Amino acid sequence: MIKLASEAEATLSSFYEEMRDKGAPRLRAAAWAAFSEFGLPNRRVESWHYTDLKTAMSRPAPLATASRAALSLPRAHDSLRFVTLDGVFRPDLSDIARLPEGVVVQSLRDALAQGEPHVMSALASADSGAQDSVLALNAALMQDGVVVQIAPGARIERAIELVATTSAEAEQSTYTRALVTLGEGAHASLVETLSALSAAPAQDNSALLLRLAPNARVELVTHLSGGVDHSIRVASLLAHLDVGAMINSFALVEGEGLNRRQIFVRLDGEGASAAFNGATLGRGRLHADTTLIVDHAKPSGQSRECFRNILDDQSVGVFQGKVIVRPGAQKTDGVMQSKALLLSDQATMNNKPELEIFADDVQCGHGATCGRLDKDQLFYLTARGLPRREAEALLIEGFANEAMEPLQDEQFKAFLSDRVSAWLSRRISR
Repeated sequence: MIKLASEAEATLSSFYEEMRDKGAPRLRAAAWAAFSEFGLPNRRVESWHYTDLKTAMSRPAPLATASRAALSLPRAHDSLRFVTLDGVFRPDLSDIARLPEGVVVQSLRDALAQGEPHVMSALASADSGAQDSVLALNAALMQDGVVVQIAPGARIERAIELVATTSAEAEQSTYTRALVTLGEGAHASLVETLSALSAAPAQDNSALLLRLAPNARVELVTHLSGGVDHSIRVASLLAHLDVGAMINSFALVEGEGLNRRQIFVRLDGEGASAAFNGATLGRGRLHADTTLIVDHAKPSGQSRECFRNILDDQSVGVFQGKVIVRPGAQKTDGVMQSKALLLSDQATMNNKPELEIFADDVQCGHGATCGRLDKDQLFYLTARGLPRREAEALLIEGFANEAMEPLQDEQFKAFLSDRVSAWLSRRISR
């Protein structure tokens, strides 16, 4: 274990002293030891090479305190909503009384206090293998969140929305964690909404843990929005898939500040499949980092990754994708793509796709492109009377919507397309 020498890490150590006895002390202690081994990551850490969190987080904001503010949160879709506000689960803002059969929901704080073996085992094993110090920090300092358990064979018709947002006018930091387990053969749709309602530069570290039993299926839409300049958000997704399980995921990233979405998925059952797609809408000085590790541990797994970055002004995009095929994971089929549109001379894109293959009967490939809007397509549209900005908007919209095609839920697609259209409308009106 290294000595946490920086002022920021010393502050984080005081946060740990405050949180260490607030449920699951052994889990927290193990997580803090993992964080202490490496500390806050900087550019010398390979997986954080394009995002210097240690510099950005040189002054950790104070831990958020419980808020009892009465909020009216707009609904973008007909979902069952569960809200974590300023680091604390809010039953009064959540649809606790509307739970369908086969769904059990409780706050993370209550789950830690009760020490239910199934939940504690899932929480304790989730981070193993990720080896990420910021994820370990989330486990050591977790304040609250939500635990959703879906029974085997359940078919949940309405989407389950997990909201984590901040409202305080003063700078603060939140560490939230959600756990969703799907029993054998269960089907569900999830919406993860990460936002900021205030103008203060919040520092948010959130984690969503998904555990899919054999033949379980989930469609996940993640929306990262809000934030201001100098705000920091790290959103981690950890997914564990058993035999025949399937996840279909799409993420839309917009807003300001530093945003990093990191995904760790392990296909730990034969025939498991995963699709991770996303689009980033960058303007101002947004720094948007998507880092993805797909670990094929068993045979006949399939994975697809398709990400689109649309970068304007001085925004910066990052895509780091790694597909690992373990020995014995024969018949693996994996394809990874990253494409970026640069709409400004000051915009920057960093692409780093990787393959690590230790099996000989696989089909895996990756590709990365970065460029401007096609001049011939622009000429074609403007020659038919469209103003240049509107012509650009049509091409950008088609580029972004391409990544949404694998989504099955039409309501999700409509919501995401509306967000893209709103971003483009603001660009046209400037």
